[in-house]
Order: sequence, then C-alpha cells, then structure tokens
Amino acid sequence: MTQHLPHVPPTEPGLTGVRNFRDVGGLPTTDGRVVRQGRLFRSGHLANATAADAAALSALGLHTIFDFRNAADLKLDGRDVELPGVRHVNIPLSDPAHGAEFWRMIRHGDLDQLRALLSDGKAAARMTESYRSVITDRTAEHSRVLHALAEDSVPALMHCAAGKDRAGVSVAVTLLAVGVEPGAVEADYLKSNAPAHRYLVRRSDTSPAGTSDEVMELLSPLFDARAEYLAAAFETIEQTWGTTERYLAEGLGLTPQTLEKLRGSLLDGA
Repeated sequence: MTQHLPHVPPTEPGLTGVRNFRDVGGLPTTDGRVVRQGRLFRSGHLANATAADAAALSALGLHTIFDFRNAADLKLDGRDVELPGVRHVNIPLSDPAHGAEFWRMIRHGDLDQLRALLSDGKAAARMTESYRSVITDRTAEHSRVLHALAEDSVPALMHCAAGKDRAGVSVAVTLLAVGVEPGAVEADYLKSNAPAHRYLVRRSDTSPAGTSDEVMELLSPLFDARAEYLAAAFETIEQTWGTTERYLAEGLGLTPQTLEKLRGSLLDGA
C-alpha cells in the first residue's frame, strides 16, 4: 500500500498520527451564540495515534468518542487506541458489507476499471447519494448521538475513517440542531480539504500508472469535501421533512426540552 499524497504535519500540535482533527468551537449560531470551545471535536480515526497523540487527546477531558466506522473500516485501519476513562461508542453509519467490492476496486483496480467505475460523474453521484442516504436511513443513529450529547457525553469526539463524510454529516446535523448558521457549518466541513486534514489515498499499485494524474483525478471526488455533497444532505432534510425543525422533531425525536439541554451542553452564552 502506498500513501500517494505527501506527508504534511497535522495543524493541531502534538497530533502526528491522527488526521483531520479540530475543535468545532467558535462557530456562530443564528441567535448570536457560539459553540463552546472544548465541547465537540472531530477527526479521522485514532488507530494510528502515537503515545504523544493519546496523551494530547486524553488532556482534552473527553467523555465519549463516537466512532462511525463499520467492520470493513476496522479491518482496514484497525481499532482506535484506548484512552483511559473515555467511553468509546461504535455506531456504524454504513452497512459493513455495503460497498466492500467498490472499495476493493478503488485500492486495487487498474485504470480501465477505475474509468468504468468513476468517470463521467459517477464518483461524485455516488458521494451525493451517500450523503442523502445517511440523512434518510440513519435517523435512529443520529438520534442516539444527539440524545447522548444532551445528557452526559460531552466533551465528545466524532470520527469515521477520514473524518469527512459520516463524521462530517453527523457533526453538521449536531450543529444544525443547536442553531449554527448553515454557512458556518459548510465552512467547517470544507476544512477537511486542507492538505494536513485530507485522508491519504492508498493504492496497492505503486507504479506511475497506478498513481497517475488520471487515476488521482478519478479518485478525487471520493476524497474531496465538496459543498454540493453537504448541500445534498441539507436538501434531503427539506425534501423529506420540510424544515430542519421537523427533521429534528419527527426524524430524530428531539423534544424542545432535549434541544434546550443539547444547546446548554454545546453553546456559550445565554
């Protein structure tokens, strides 16, 4: 396996084996409040965390880590390092068997196979559909996460493999629930495109042909954070429930009392 992108040290001090880590604190809400620093974090997986990384993460005072990876992810990357005293909750946001052949092709397929699978907008269309389906098909999982955050699970870290898609949608849903401005939600999501944050593309073919510019261009829709992907998730909420408020109430089962507790857990200000 090779990591095609060059190594760039993560932007967070002390984290060398964890990518795409950040505190989402400071984001503004529509009613003039902000997300409190040190309450909600996001990242890629923690399987490669060094001892120094683990110490830095432990210093955050985390209560719960929400790991949205499935069995295939765990087999590929390994389980998270254990952080003493921190609850680890695995809530898969995709079927462990779904897409296994697809991802095998991404890592091992030749150029012709990748063209057939990903060209002519097929890769981006697949990503857009995955963002739509995680909204409509995973209401029970998102409800569980938000109820936990409202009760006792902060400070919390949400992650998947890259910290971009499943964690990205879950963080976005959480931020919408506490009233963060949609533009600020999008801006945070797009930070996953920074070189230090991006998931490192791994291919078994290490030859120039196996990691050529054309191959990487074909793969890029899968590894980009694109505004249109997140927009598809937001559009799905409106198309299915009409408003964000109905999505939270009917889709996720959040009562006004639970929403108020959630906002109290995550926001600064009165």
